[in-house]
Amino acid sequence: MTADLRFDFDADQAKGTLTIAREFDASRQLVWDCHTKQDLLDQWFAPKGLTTKTKHMEFRDGGYWHYAMATPNGQSFWNRLDYLTIDPIDTYEAMDGFCDETGTVNTDMPRSHWTVIFADVSDRTLVTTIVRYDSPDGLQKAIDMGLEGGMASTMERLDELLPTLKSR
Repeated sequence: MTADLRFDFDADQAKGTLTIAREFDASRQLVWDCHTKQDLLDQWFAPKGLTTKTKHMEFRDGGYWHYAMATPNGQSFWNRLDYLTIDPIDTYEAMDGFCDETGTVNTDMPRSHWTVIFADVSDRTLVTTIVRYDSPDGLQKAIDMGLEGGMASTMERLDELLPTLKSR
């Protein structure tokens, strides 16, 4: 990550919310595309050392993204992001949760409501993600599983991808 790019990770335990603000050195359209197109998501949306493989992607209101983050030894961690509303290149809302390979959500793990906002900041893009859990315990469980480090590593992978896309 470029040293002067913003990264904030703020947990509000009482409200069960997490706010992640991350700045990228790229246009809003390009950063939006990287968050919403399968071929681009598969190149960066997992912490370093893991790969992303999409099983289903339908980016529309009511659609969903079903994907796995895979370790080098082949272990897969399946996730499902159900898109609720989309306002192109500005924001989208979705429900996120762990699932199995068939897409059935794991009700033993906390689900979260994501609001992802894209904004211009000079010649950069600020992505603010507000993650709401049903309870403070759900938020704590996600933090205990390494959410902060995982998100930071994932965003660094997007940092590394963006220059290769800008030069096309």
